[in-house]
Amino acid sequence: MAQAEQYFAADPQSKDVRKRLHVVLRGNEADVEVSNGVFSGNRVDLGTSVLLRQAPEPPEEGTFLDLGCGWGPIALALGFASPKADIWALDVNERALDLTRRNAELNGVRNVHAVTADEIPSDMTFDLIWSNPPIRVGKDVLHELLMTWLPRLNAGGTAYLVVQKNLGSDSLIPWLATQLGGDGYEVSKYASSKGFRVIEVMKA
Repeated sequence: MAQAEQYFAADPQSKDVRKRLHVVLRGNEADVEVSNGVFSGNRVDLGTSVLLRQAPEPPEEGTFLDLGCGWGPIALALGFASPKADIWALDVNERALDLTRRNAELNGVRNVHAVTADEIPSDMTFDLIWSNPPIRVGKDVLHELLMTWLPRLNAGGTAYLVVQKNLGSDSLIPWLATQLGGDGYEVSKYASSKGFRVIEVMKA
């Protein structure tokens, strides 16, 4: 079990053994580096693949957040699609952040900042949030994470979250609607694929 949960650690204890992968992210080919101790360290995770296939085209510009970036597939996809946007890739795992920076550099994506939460200015708000959130951290930590960042959507902003159906996506939708409900938010199921739900959170 410890092996599976290492990617939640700020400083993974496993050896940093990097390997190259060739991946396709929303139609863009990319060569990336992955490693141990980072979420889905040998492929594009299935949930991330579903999100990248199902989420609508991002705006051309704005301030975007990849919440729980891992080695960076979502941030890279956003960078390819929206080179004028300001993209923040957030993770607790320093190795993941290092890989995201490296992968952005390898693929000429110059608008990604890979950071921990305390490096994001406290008054920064976002036009778009994409996330394959770390469900296995447990419900309390997950809820705290989502309620820290979803309220930072700008008016007219949208978040897309991918969650496995058997890990609670259908109970998360009403929970989010209740938590965010009084503030002009609308929460709904946007798409379903391969046992995953893509949840849409819109701020009026």
